[in-house]
Amino acid sequence: MERTLSIIKPDGVSRGLTGEVIKRLEDNDLKIVAMKMIHMTRAQAEGFYAVHRERPFFESLTDFMSSGPVVVMVLVGEDAIKRYRDLMGATNYKDAVPGTIRADFATDIEKNVVHGSDAPETAAFEIGYFFNRFEIVG
Repeated sequence: MERTLSIIKPDGVSRGLTGEVIKRLEDNDLKIVAMKMIHMTRAQAEGFYAVHRERPFFESLTDFMSSGPVVVMVLVGEDAIKRYRDLMGATNYKDAVPGTIRADFATDIEKNVVHGSDAPETAAFEIGYFFNRFEIVG
């Protein structure tokens, strides 16, 4: 079993898509073993996305991710990282396969509703950024 981090971004939370995202996770055999709603500060968003610090979108991304509440979750399942990334769809929602979260709900490349880890090492860092071991129940 593999773990991955999921974030329902500020646009997804503000548009009332949290329940729909969770339903899709559970319908695809991704088990939620930790979940909480938080409102990141700008500094917390910058720390989370530090790997992108030199990228041109860093400022707008960290502004956006600290603009409102997010729901962070730890998901567990067989091949969870790949399966969740397939369920999310391409980062650019215009390239996402119909039926994926981003194809169905994203409004632009940044406001694309969800975030997911892209590799086991990334997942370990991202999960540890938001959760301690006592908060994960599986």
